[in-house]
Amino acid sequence: MTLPFIDSKDYNTTDFTENPLQKAEYDNCTFTNCNFTDADLSHITFVECQFDTCNFSNASLKHTVLRQTDFIDCKLIGLQFQDCNPFLLSFTFSNCQLQFSSFYKLKLKKTKFINCNLNHSNVTEADFTGSLFENCDFKHAIFEKTNLKNANLSSSENFSIHPEKNTITKAIFSKENVLGLLQQYQISIV
Repeated sequence: MTLPFIDSKDYNTTDFTENPLQKAEYDNCTFTNCNFTDADLSHITFVECQFDTCNFSNASLKHTVLRQTDFIDCKLIGLQFQDCNPFLLSFTFSNCQLQFSSFYKLKLKKTKFINCNLNHSNVTEADFTGSLFENCDFKHAIFEKTNLKNANLSSSENFSIHPEKNTITKAIFSKENVLGLLQQYQISIV
């Protein structure tokens, strides 16, 4: 089945919970102040799209294509990004709420997360090689067999990363947040 092709269209203040987004390939489209709460976005393709101040909480992403897609000031709570089509999956997040979201087993090399809340997120077995986590909050996030090689977490906080259960070779941390690598050892630092 060939999807319709929609190019360079702007969507403003649209509620896709009332009128579902058409199954199509969206290329270079902009979505501003749109509501996708609980929306079924499965089998939809987004290429070089920008989402600004949108709410995606609990939306379905089964086989959704996200390529070079930017999320700015978006609410993405509870999203299962591992359900997306993994082929050329790439996105950036800026000032986003990503609590309870999952990136399980995804290859997300050089992905940028700027000023994001990743509390209770699942990054188990994900590959974040060379990624940037600038001013991100990881309270209760699950790091297990996560590849953070060359990743920059120097300005992030509240993470608990077990160095023996994750790959942190050449990752960048600050003196202030390095304690997040020692919590599992139950030691006192004064």
